[in-house]
Amino acid sequence: MKVAVYGQKFCEKNIPYLNQFIGYVSSHSIEIYIEKSFLNILSSFKEFKNLDFPVFSHHKELTKDFSLMFTFGGDGTILSAITLIRDSGIPIVGVNTGNLGFLASFNKDVFIEKIDQIFNKKLHIMPRSLLSLKTSVTDHHKFYNFALNEIVILRKETVSMITIDAYIDNEFLTSYWADGLIVSTPTGSTGYSLSCGGPIISPENKNFVLTPISPHNLFSRPLIISDHQKILLKIHSRVKSYSLSMDTRLTYLNQDDKLYIQKAPFYIYLIQEEKNTYYKTLREKLLWGMDQRN
Repeated sequence: MKVAVYGQKFCEKNIPYLNQFIGYVSSHSIEIYIEKSFLNILSSFKEFKNLDFPVFSHHKELTKDFSLMFTFGGDGTILSAITLIRDSGIPIVGVNTGNLGFLASFNKDVFIEKIDQIFNKKLHIMPRSLLSLKTSVTDHHKFYNFALNEIVILRKETVSMITIDAYIDNEFLTSYWADGLIVSTPTGSTGYSLSCGGPIISPENKNFVLTPISPHNLFSRPLIISDHQKILLKIHSRVKSYSLSMDTRLTYLNQDDKLYIQKAPFYIYLIQEEKNTYYKTLREKLLWGMDQRN
C-alpha cells in the first residue's frame, strides 16, 4: 500500500500524533510519500530532522496506485490538497490539527485509535461534487479551474457595487447589483455562502446555490439550482477588473471576461468515521440548535 501525506504548516504540540502515524505505517510496511514543502517544514523540528521518505510536488506524481492521502491541518489544508488530488480519485483522510475541522473530520486525539479501520477501509467514503470554471483567462500561475467549496466574484479597487448578469442554461435570470456573488456547492454551503445568508445544503443533494453578497435590493435572495444546470456570468464594474476566488485561490479578471460555471466531471472523496456524521457536525461545529434557554 502507498499513501501520500500533505500539510501547509505544523506546530510542536502535534509532533506526538505525527510520530505515532509514522511509526504505524513503518511497522506495517506501508509506503509513505510526503509533499515536498511539507517535508521541509517538518525537517525544521529535531524530531523529524532525519526523515527519509520519498516526496511529491506535482499532481502527476500522485498516480492511481496511491490508496489514500492524509492531510494534517484544517479545512483549508484539504482545499489546498485537492489541487494535487484533482481527478485521481484518491480518498482524503483529513486529520484536524486546526480549529473548525468541518471537512477534516478526524480529531487528532482519536485519529490513531481509528487508524486500523482507516487502512482496512472499514470506514465510509463520501463523494463531494465540485464546480468547474471556464473563462478566457488561461495564464494565471497555479490557478486551477475547479472548486470544492465555492467560486466568488467580488468588486475590486472600488467602493461601488458591481453588476453581475446571471444566465441559467442560457436563459437570463437576473442582474445582481451587489458587492459580489457566491456560487457554492453543498460542501461550501456551510462556508462563505452561509455567512451571507445562504441555505445549508447537505452533501448528498445535487444542487448549487447562488448567494449575492450585500445586494442593494430587499428581494435579492439566494437561489438553489440543479447541479446539472450551466451558469453564465457577465460582470460590469466602474473599474476594469474584479476579483475571482476559487476556494483558497485568488486572481483578478477584466470585466470583459465572461465566466462559464458548471459541475466538474469528477468528485473528491472524503473518508469519514461514520456514514451519517453531517448533522452531528452541524450540531458540534456550527452549534446547530444550541439555545441557552435549554
